[in-house]
Amino acid sequence: MLKRKYGDRSEWKRVLKRQYSQTFLDTKEFKGYVTLLKVHKVREPLFVKYVEKTVCIVDDGYIWLQHFPAEEHYSLTTMFDSEGKVVQWYVDICLECGLENNVPWMDDLFLDIIILPTGEVIEKDADELDEALSKGMIDESQYKIAWKEANRLLKLIDNNDFDLIKLSKPHKDMLLNRKNE
Repeated sequence: MLKRKYGDRSEWKRVLKRQYSQTFLDTKEFKGYVTLLKVHKVREPLFVKYVEKTVCIVDDGYIWLQHFPAEEHYSLTTMFDSEGKVVQWYVDICLECGLENNVPWMDDLFLDIIILPTGEVIEKDADELDEALSKGMIDESQYKIAWKEANRLLKLIDNNDFDLIKLSKPHKDMLLNRKNE
């Protein structure tokens, strides 16, 4: 069984006070849902460690912007700090994205790609994907979808052609401005 993750992150108990908004875009650059979670207050900050680097990915004032592209096998979350600077781009490889009770979701296929503002790219959780296959949580075709999509995106990232990350700031600003209207 795949883990379904929702754009509103309503199950996230760490976040004590939040604002949420979403929209559907159908433009030349992007087609799909975009969600924005503005974190006002957290129980405690969340830090992750990548090799030698520790990164705070959520704290008071942070914003998580998530893209759910239509008919793709990934979702992109851009994490902004309280000053509006990108902390990281987090790519979840997924089986599909959808909509339930008007909230976008994605079915996680375990593999992740993290892109840091420094340009560093980190591949994560290949072991979880292998384990999911060996335990029968996913089948061979889903396993192949995950690797095919991860390799496609890694090539785009390596060639600086993963253009969706360039839309993170404009889409964040659009959703923030929409809330203030």
